[in-house]
Amino acid sequence: MIAQVFATLLPIFLVAGIGSLYGYFRTAAINTLNRLNMELFVPLLVFAALANQQAVLGEYIGLAIAAGGVVLGSGLLLWPVAYFLNLDRRTFLPPMMFNNTGNMGIPLIVFAFGEEALPAAVIVFIVEMLLHFSVGLYLVNPLTSLRQLLRIPIVIASLAGLAVNLVDVPLPEWLLEGTHMLGEISIPLMLFALGVRMLDIDFSGWKLGLLGAILCPLSGLLMAIPFVLWFNLSGLQASTLWVFAALPPAVLNYLVAEQYRQEPHKVASLVLIGNLGSLVVMPLVLGFVFAYGEI
Repeated sequence: MIAQVFATLLPIFLVAGIGSLYGYFRTAAINTLNRLNMELFVPLLVFAALANQQAVLGEYIGLAIAAGGVVLGSGLLLWPVAYFLNLDRRTFLPPMMFNNTGNMGIPLIVFAFGEEALPAAVIVFIVEMLLHFSVGLYLVNPLTSLRQLLRIPIVIASLAGLAVNLVDVPLPEWLLEGTHMLGEISIPLMLFALGVRMLDIDFSGWKLGLLGAILCPLSGLLMAIPFVLWFNLSGLQASTLWVFAALPPAVLNYLVAEQYRQEPHKVASLVLIGNLGSLVVMPLVLGFVFAYGEI
C-alpha cells in the first residue's frame, strides 16, 4: 500500500517540484501558460474524454450528483463556521468549496487509478468548474450573468463533448486521437504551473491558511460519506469521489478574488497553504483508498 501511495504521488511532486525550481531561477510567464491551458489544452482534454464513445456517460450520473453535493454541501457545512469566526463568507467559502480538480485532481486520479479513470476524473472536474463559474462567481459577485458562463471554453467543450457522446455521433479516429494528444499536454502543464504558484505562498496569513488546510478536505470527506452510501458508489467511482473530496482549494479561487478585489491576499493564503497541506492529506486519503477501496 505504501509503495502504491508513493508511486502515485512521486511523479506529481516531481513535476510540481520542477515547476517550483524553474520558477525560482527564471521568471516564468505562468499567466500565459495558464491561459493557454484553460482556453485550449484542458477544453480539448474534456472534449476528447466526453466524446469518446467507449465512455458510457450514463454510468457517471451518480458520481456527478455526488461531486456536486460535495461542493455545495461543503459550503453549507462551513457557513456557520465562517459566521462564528467572523470571516467574510465571500472570502472564506469559495476556496473551501471549489477544489484543485484541474491542477492536482485529474493528474492524481489518473496516476493513481490508470487511464480508465480519466472519464470519472473529467466528470468531477466539469461539475466543479460549472459550479465554480456559476455559484462560485455569484458568491463573490451577485451581479454575475449566465452569459459569462456560456462563453467559457471549458463549458463549450463540455457541452460539445456531451452532445457527441449522447447523440452517438461517430468521430474519425484521427480527430479523437489528435484532440486527446493535445489534451494530455494539460496534465503535466497543470502540475508545472501549480509548482510555480507554490513560490507565492504568503505565510503572513498562516492562521487562516492553516484553518482552511484542515477544514477544506475535512468538510469534503464528511460530505462524501452520505453520497457514497446513497448512490451505492463503489470501485473506481467511489475512489475518485474520495480523492476529489479531499483536494485542496483551487488556484482559480485566487484569480477570481483578485479580479473582484475580494481580499485576494487572504484567499492566496487559503489556496497556497491548503495546497501545501495536501502533502500530508493526500497520502493519507490514498492510503485509505488503496487499503479499503475496491479498485
